[in-house]
Amino acid sequence: MKLRTRVEEPADAPAVRRVHMAAFPGPEEADLVDALRRDPAWLPDLSVVAVDGGGLVVAHALLTRLRIGRGKGLALAPVAVAPEWQRRGVGERVVRAALEAAEGAGERLVVVLGDPAYYGRFGFIPAARHGVTGPFEVPEEVFQVLPLPAFDGNPRGHCGYPEPFETTANGS
Repeated sequence: MKLRTRVEEPADAPAVRRVHMAAFPGPEEADLVDALRRDPAWLPDLSVVAVDGGGLVVAHALLTRLRIGRGKGLALAPVAVAPEWQRRGVGERVVRAALEAAEGAGERLVVVLGDPAYYGRFGFIPAARHGVTGPFEVPEEVFQVLPLPAFDGNPRGHCGYPEPFETTANGS
């Protein structure tokens, strides 16, 4: 399996949208990515794609800026893998590449809302253990954080997601 990861390029936007549309039952995640590209939370170097040997985008992982208390962190969402590439480790590769980019940028903390069994393999743990709370009413183990090497105990507090998370979640 020939596959490599790299930072998303502007010309990749349609292919990234195609991957999200194929991976999810509706357009919400694809719309979220498009909206985040236009938001101040967008960090171009933390939008990572996996491409096959022919250069076709087959997966995407996105980290965007979010507020945690008085500090800042990153939100990992969404993550998508084209159906024909699922269950082959591609999602793990693209997520690891995004997290490595965040670490290289000196970021401190990443937040994710997702399956603890899946995200636990990257080191995510319940956010409450680090004094981080979220705006979503979900079981404690589903709202998770990953402290990166630069994490010094901060940020802590309530997460404020970028506006596109609110508008796309509400169907606006």
